Amino acid sequence: MATNGRLVAGSHNRNEFVLINADEVARVTSVKELSGQICQICGDEIEITDNGEPFVACNECAFPVCRPCYEYERREGNQACPQCKTRYKRIKGSPRVDGDEEEDDTDDLENEFDINDRKDPHHIAEAMLSSRLNIGRGSQAHVSGITTPSEVDSVSVAQEIPLLTYGNEDVGISSDKHALIIPPFMGRGKRIHPMSFPDGFMTLPPRPMDPKKDLAVYGYGTVAWKERMEEWKKKQNEKLQVVKHQGGNGGGNNDGDGVDDPDLPMMDEGRQPLSRKLPISSSKISPYRLIILLRLVILGLFFHYRILHPVNDAYGLWLTSVICEIWFAVSWILDQFPKWDPIVRETYLDRLSLRYEKEGKPSDLADIDIFVSTVDPMKEPPLITANTVLSILAVDYPVDKVACYVSDDGAAMLTFEALSETSEFARKWVPFCKKFKIEPRAPEWYFAQKLDYLKDKVNPSFIRERRAMKREYEEFKVRINGLVAMAQKVPEDGWTMQDGTPWPGNNVRDHPGMIQVFLGQNGVRDIEGNLLPRLVYVSREKRPGFDHHKKAGAMNALIRVSAVISNAPYLLNVDCDHYINNSKALREAMCFMMDPTSGKKICYVQFPQRFDGIDRHDRYSNRNIVFFDINMKGLDGIQGPIYVGTGCVFRRQALYGYDAPVKKKPPRKTCNCLPKWCCCCCRSRKKNKKGKSNKKNKDTSKQIYALENIEEGIEGIDNEKSSLMPQIKFEKKFGQSPVFIASTLKEAGGVPTGASTASLLNEAIHVISCGYEDKTDWGKEIGWIYGSVTEDILTGFKMHCHGWRSVYCIPKRPAFKGSAPINLSDRLHQVLRWALGSVEILLSRHCPIWYGYGCGLKPLERFSYINSVVYPITSIPLIAYCTLPAICLLTGKFIVPEISNYASILFMALFISIAATGILEMQWGGVGIHDWWRNEQFWVIGGASSHLFALIQGLLKVVGGVNTNFTVTSKAADDGEFSDLYLFKWTSLLIPPLTLLVFNLIGVIIGVADAISNGYETWGPLFGKLFFSLWVILHLYPFLKGFLGKQDRLPTILLVWAILLASIFSLLWARVNPFVSKGDIVLEVCGLDCN
Repeated sequence: MATNGRLVAGSHNRNEFVLINADEVARVTSVKELSGQICQICGDEIEITDNGEPFVACNECAFPVCRPCYEYERREGNQACPQCKTRYKRIKGSPRVDGDEEEDDTDDLENEFDINDRKDPHHIAEAMLSSRLNIGRGSQAHVSGITTPSEVDSVSVAQEIPLLTYGNEDVGISSDKHALIIPPFMGRGKRIHPMSFPDGFMTLPPRPMDPKKDLAVYGYGTVAWKERMEEWKKKQNEKLQVVKHQGGNGGGNNDGDGVDDPDLPMMDEGRQPLSRKLPISSSKISPYRLIILLRLVILGLFFHYRILHPVNDAYGLWLTSVICEIWFAVSWILDQFPKWDPIVRETYLDRLSLRYEKEGKPSDLADIDIFVSTVDPMKEPPLITANTVLSILAVDYPVDKVACYVSDDGAAMLTFEALSETSEFARKWVPFCKKFKIEPRAPEWYFAQKLDYLKDKVNPSFIRERRAMKREYEEFKVRINGLVAMAQKVPEDGWTMQDGTPWPGNNVRDHPGMIQVFLGQNGVRDIEGNLLPRLVYVSREKRPGFDHHKKAGAMNALIRVSAVISNAPYLLNVDCDHYINNSKALREAMCFMMDPTSGKKICYVQFPQRFDGIDRHDRYSNRNIVFFDINMKGLDGIQGPIYVGTGCVFRRQALYGYDAPVKKKPPRKTCNCLPKWCCCCCRSRKKNKKGKSNKKNKDTSKQIYALENIEEGIEGIDNEKSSLMPQIKFEKKFGQSPVFIASTLKEAGGVPTGASTASLLNEAIHVISCGYEDKTDWGKEIGWIYGSVTEDILTGFKMHCHGWRSVYCIPKRPAFKGSAPINLSDRLHQVLRWALGSVEILLSRHCPIWYGYGCGLKPLERFSYINSVVYPITSIPLIAYCTLPAICLLTGKFIVPEISNYASILFMALFISIAATGILEMQWGGVGIHDWWRNEQFWVIGGASSHLFALIQGLLKVVGGVNTNFTVTSKAADDGEFSDLYLFKWTSLLIPPLTLLVFNLIGVIIGVADAISNGYETWGPLFGKLFFSLWVILHLYPFLKGFLGKQDRLPTILLVWAILLASIFSLLWARVNPFVSKGDIVLEVCGLDCN
């Protein structure tokens, strides 16, 4: 869709449509649909003959069959039309087969006898004689022009692997190799791969033959000749590999590369799977599973001992500790068992190119729409968003198949102007990236990396062009910074555009929808004259009184507007601060999505989140390595990872709420040995069970769209789904946009044809209007799901309930990188938002504890989702358990009675099993002990602060309808690298962990003082109490370090130990009292009458 570079703004409800800064009426050129008949056997387009007419195989019924299938049917099949069963006649340009009628004319001798344009009479005679005597079924052009037998038994290969080419010249095979390309018929097509012959064989001169003589004179037809032919076919069977072709699957038309070994050709890599699973080695996973089972047994024995041995003098402390420990055990089970079968995956990008990209032909890779979401340019700097957009535009993918949509949910003119500047700079940046293949392709991070940028660079002009590009980028940064500085002060009358038109988004809460196509139009190219990906600015309409659903609503608006403009079958969403770090990231995802064997059941491909700008120690576990490298690998072995909100490639059809395709199981084998009445009983039982299950899943069927029992279809759309679902149901589900409804029926993507210029522009504005989703299933069953701050978990959960599976892809070079809050307060607020979303899901109808039974969600996957929504509850037992050691030190009580030998063995075994589980997870997950320990520390810090506040706020919001916000105020900041790390911001989230820390420090001091005062017999029980208290202090140490801020000269650890040691030595000094003489004790009368 072209808008001639103008901003389109309007409101469907108000019947407004404005083309701003336009000197003529905008026009939209409709998409021209390719015309031509399709072969009913292989699905390819039927060729055009020399006279300009389509090829017709059968003159009786004109059943559409392409020439390769026609020739194959005549040569290898029953030589009859599949529809009318009339025998095929030879058509000019096709070779003669046995049974053809004699033809008087010989105008087509070279094709009739498969002579391949060789006019030598000896060659013609040999070919004619070979054809008359029917030597071999199916001829292959030999170097001498003689047809030789080529019957080869097929090798059994999975049906799902499609054949790339058939019936066409294989340009990827050199001329000295034979390429037997056999088109399919009725699903039985075979392809024999290329076979090289020795050069000596190729240099033999052609052997003349006299057609009047008998063939036995020349050795043909004799016993010795037959034995040689059988031996030759046997060798061919051993060397050649046949791949079975299933027509119409994957759309590939590409051949693979030739083989290096002429004597042993390998299977064409283009036909092999595009990815594979790599299970964790048994030497790592078997001990891990054994430890998990042992830990379960130890937990059972531990709780048996704890419950049967209460502490009578501290019953309240004992009961509290047992309840906390039981909850911790349940949380561990929910977290542990989804990691039972972890896997990793490997992709083959070269096979993807062999299958879908062929030199000299258009790429068959699928189109991808990329969504970038931003709201406030003051909190999300435009320069960061610009770098993300530039990395998308420069991605290693066909430019005509990439469209980038930037959602400005704040309707800020700063974002609009920054995107305009970005589109201009992209004309220089994109060709530079592709010419020198640089990584990463976000200029800010490329020029900032401290690496040898000359490594592997051989082009002498690289240094000169790099310096020029760096200067261009610095000028671009200055222009962006100028826009930011200008935006600090808003004019009284609001912003105006360059032509004097008022900016439509001056009122953030009341403005029309806006669309502008910056790149991807006719005439807009880079500085080298190449096409650029489409870049579209979108700001959805906002009006007072409507619930716009924040980010989830913005993403759903992008789904609809992209369906009208480009309608790619796949979508990628990234946050504005997550740039593409690996230019082949889209290809990595397509290795799963476009795999013909398993791709159709995949709803999304999730990439791990990696971050820049984090200090080396990662004090607050911002990288979250344990979750992304351990938990997500475990989920990938079940039904797939959960959706984490960014860096995820979706299948558009899965977001539309459709069920995953189900493989039809073969019918069960029945036994005829039983009497009929027994079979009837069995059948009736099965029917009853089926009826009960249908009744049980009645509610679920309402939520999951099963397109059954629907009579009339949507008018004007030829599609299987349209014939099943009537127009009214389409409008109730997708909204009242016929253009968008038509796009939802195109599983392979593509813009619907037949729409006029005005209707496309009108529909683009219509689908982003604020009232479009009213009385539809948007946010309920379609698109990003509403009802939670963390819409990502809910959206992925709904797709898994529809039977889809997801895939976790970890490329060697991280696919995406972003920025993370590295100071304590911002990190706690980020965790607070995640935990609040989990509480909202826990208290909603979509809670995985009770939602979605009887659908496609696997039990262990449900365990993972339950754990992801109940973990904020852990904050209550965690805070209680962290308080118990200090209470025990202050009161002299303990939660465990006198420890016997049996109890000590249980405690030791429990701690050893916990440590062993962590060590083995680090081993198969590739996680360092430093990252694992940081994760453990922040689990306590976040659980004692953010999770508790999220639980309270979620209960107030869902139950009481009270929306509570926690504000953050800046106190101080330092300059320099990682300056934000030492930025202290006071927030109420700091109160609970600070209280726990101080409480345990006081408990340690008083406990030691009490032991010193009461003598050495009290040191034994003290060690157990001190161990638990020091365990709490060690876990809260990063919090203490962040709370104290940056210490220029005195490290925080020294300060803490100085306070502890000073307190202990002071108590010892008071106990010893060295100034009192011990030798001469003076006894004085106290003056009291003891009698």
